[in-house]
Amino acid sequence: MATGSQLKALLKSLEEGDEERLYSIGLQMAAHEARLGHGKLANEMRELLDAIRARHRIAPERQPIPLVQPKGELAGILSVSYPEIRLVDMILADETEGRLRRVILEQRQQSKLRDHGLQPRAKLLLTGPPGSGKTLTAKALAGELRLPLFAIMLDGLITKFMGETAAKLRLVFDAMRRTRGVYLFDEFDAIGGQRRVSNDVGEVRRILNSFLSMLEEADPGSLIVAATNHPELLDPALFRRFDDVVQYDVPAGELVLRTLRSRFNSLPTDQVDWNRVADEAAGLSYADIIRACEDAAKEAVLTGSHQVTTPMLLRLIAERKSVPRRT
Repeated sequence: MATGSQLKALLKSLEEGDEERLYSIGLQMAAHEARLGHGKLANEMRELLDAIRARHRIAPERQPIPLVQPKGELAGILSVSYPEIRLVDMILADETEGRLRRVILEQRQQSKLRDHGLQPRAKLLLTGPPGSGKTLTAKALAGELRLPLFAIMLDGLITKFMGETAAKLRLVFDAMRRTRGVYLFDEFDAIGGQRRVSNDVGEVRRILNSFLSMLEEADPGSLIVAATNHPELLDPALFRRFDDVVQYDVPAGELVLRTLRSRFNSLPTDQVDWNRVADEAAGLSYADIIRACEDAAKEAVLTGSHQVTTPMLLRLIAERKSVPRRT
């Protein structure tokens, strides 16, 4: 049986007229049925999808053009990847997912917006605690748009290139004009936060002012995503430069249950008291819940039981709770 998030994504693709995405989700649903042992149904779904693709001339999903790894000065600043993850693979609050899908739609329909003198959302600020899904969101946006993801660790950049950070940032913004992609500025509080604690206040202020100027002039063809665990450290001037500020938090209630249930497609879980496990997992981040579930799946496979149980999950969740939290 397809998951609720898959069905919702399927209907959303139908609403937006995104035939390529609809075909992709259909393949994911067929693969899901195959993992559950429903081979006949999976084959029938694939045959129907192939017939639909041929009838509507839907091309196979476009892959991003492989790029040479950043060279020269950019090699020490940027890392590049080509994520396959999509929003349907994430557990998100409805409001958050809706805002991200709006960004994706505007990015896909850039030319239509520009024909009417409008600009797509192209600068996002993601805030929230570690493990709440900020970096994963950047990957999902790149996957949805079939674009490369370029990651820039601002904290390391400032530490490594103190005195020439603004010049290095200029290289990154110049790269945006040459290569369309999703550009993730992680640990974004390094710009606003360090201004309050650094011994060289003037230098950090110059970095901030340079960044604000570059952000204002940035090519809207690329998508800029900044992520921070500490929004309270950011200079207020930064918030106004972004098209959207999306807040994340640890999952609660139904989101905890959905996160737990999503991790065991190939293992029986009929012995799990989901409500009890969800109560125990309350307060953990998405990342910690997922790791506990993966640990349970590994244990079930390696012990030969191939059965996930309530005591097993409770024990592994307790382990995660005992690990010191990163701030």
